[in-house]
Amino acid sequence: MSTLTIVLVVAALVVLGLSVRVVQQYERGVLFRLGRVVGVREPGLRLIIPVVEVLRRVSLRIVTMPIQSQGIITRDNVSIDVSAVAYYRVTDATRSVVAIENVAAAIDQIAQTTLRKVVGQHSLDQTLAETDQINTNIREILDGTTEEWGVVVTLVELKDIQLPETMKRAMARQAEAEREKRAKIIAAEGEQLAAAQLGAASDVMMAHPLALQLRNLQSLVEIGVDKNTTVVFPAPLMSTIQELGSFLAREAAATGTPARSPTPAPAPAAAGIDQATNGALP
Repeated sequence: MSTLTIVLVVAALVVLGLSVRVVQQYERGVLFRLGRVVGVREPGLRLIIPVVEVLRRVSLRIVTMPIQSQGIITRDNVSIDVSAVAYYRVTDATRSVVAIENVAAAIDQIAQTTLRKVVGQHSLDQTLAETDQINTNIREILDGTTEEWGVVVTLVELKDIQLPETMKRAMARQAEAEREKRAKIIAAEGEQLAAAQLGAASDVMMAHPLALQLRNLQSLVEIGVDKNTTVVFPAPLMSTIQELGSFLAREAAATGTPARSPTPAPAPAAAGIDQATNGALP
């Protein structure tokens, strides 16, 4: 084999290596010929003319872009640090190459400024409670800006919100006061319901006087279970004993037999002492 043949084979291999391009399934190839866009190449094995043509491959996969933490002053003058994450993908390979120099860097910068702008228009409470609305607003602004670049922003999410320590303590005190308020309201509602039930019970006892006596007897039974040495007789029970004596007297008068008075209640200790003292006096 002559030297010329070897040189031609090597040159052919070099040209072939410069001419063959492989476009992946998730990519599109933007073909430039002498600086002009002549078309978009689909996935597969593609041949180009070396030096004359240039093939720029563009990925169409969704890109996850973290938005670094931004120091933001909210509408109510609270300084917070907010970080987020954005997801975007290229829909027009030609515009993403021709319309802007570096689409990833451009989206990163516009996302940071948009995050500061949108969050700064809300108060701290709105930022903490309305994150879904803030995410939607940021995505709509980014999507409107990047549409001419052939890029669609699919999702934006606030990832972390850092509060000052003084604000954290103030919010903790506020939450504690809110819980105490709810506890007092619940207790008041319980007292109201209990008072209503007690009123209904009193109505029943007024309609049925024996119900009150049965309740007194039940109280005595409960006291007797504890084996207390002191027994407290409710005033209605004493009146019941008197009424029972009057009833027995009336029955005895009607039948002509002497009535037995009910056993009197034991005298207090103090009265017993007085009697003993009186008996001791001459």
